[in-house]
Amino acid sequence: MSRAFIKEDNQQDTPFVPPRADLPKGVTNYVTPFGLQQLLNEKEDLLADLKRANEGHELTKIKDIKIINIKLGMLEERIATATVIEHQKHDNLKVRFGSIVLLKIGNTNNTRQMQIVGVDEADLKKNKIAFISPLAKVLINKTVGEVATLKLERGESNFTILEIK
Repeated sequence: MSRAFIKEDNQQDTPFVPPRADLPKGVTNYVTPFGLQQLLNEKEDLLADLKRANEGHELTKIKDIKIINIKLGMLEERIATATVIEHQKHDNLKVRFGSIVLLKIGNTNNTRQMQIVGVDEADLKKNKIAFISPLAKVLINKTVGEVATLKLERGESNFTILEIK
């Protein structure tokens, strides 16, 4: 049969849904307690969206439900594999997962505060970096006063650790 006789609205193709933040295979899905709560809140929001989609117009309903179910599947996998790491308030001697670190950038007087978090919680706008990021990797286990060197394509960037919370 020619494609000319197939009604396009009836196509049941699986829609593309972008994957979640990258978590390399074999890497433990560490999350902060706050990060886990964010995942659980996201699940509640998706379930509410699913309920609304079931009440929607028939033409958009099927596609919307497929997209929400794909997102729910990816989210539930993240929640199921989450390993919550409580930040030890009394152990601020070394940078660890969950630490908030005040950094001096290079030889300037510029500083930036960053928190090392799970991949789903990472957000540069909120100064949160994933524990698998290159910067987090060079900061882990450093102490106040130490310099962490991040090797880049066009040289190196140095970060002096001023404070660990």
